[in-house]
Amino acid sequence: MKVSDILRVKGNTLYTVSPDEPLSRAIDTMAEKDIGSLVVMHHGDLVGMLTFREVIQCIKANQHTVGDILVRTAMDDHPLTCTLETELDEVRRMMLERHARYMPVMDKRMLMGVISFYDVAKAVVDSQNFENRMLKAYIRDWPAAEDQLPSAQL
Repeated sequence: MKVSDILRVKGNTLYTVSPDEPLSRAIDTMAEKDIGSLVVMHHGDLVGMLTFREVIQCIKANQHTVGDILVRTAMDDHPLTCTLETELDEVRRMMLERHARYMPVMDKRMLMGVISFYDVAKAVVDSQNFENRMLKAYIRDWPAAEDQLPSAQL
């Protein structure tokens, strides 16, 4: 399974923010949209990722206030990214290694979407459930061996 498979199911709604916007406005957007991350874009280029983790760390470092902080102060300016062709196993490894909950999906320099650790976990569970159903159906329809007679005929 590839990242493109996850995005096909998830859809392509994207929420972005500029690095020069106030952090308070980004927090409002995240709360209103009930999302855990915003992709930080500047002149059409990905320049960072803002998640609730960065927001909390920034607020703590600023004596528990948002004040006049800009998004660029709080954002992760080296976010982990993947492509549409990245295999799901590789995405899981990358996210676990970096403790990343959100990952922008890029096609060269174009932002195609964002996948979350939840999206990855859901895809894995859905795939395993499908495989289990197929295996159970195969076992249920297992052909009887010709040399074995049912115990009632012995």
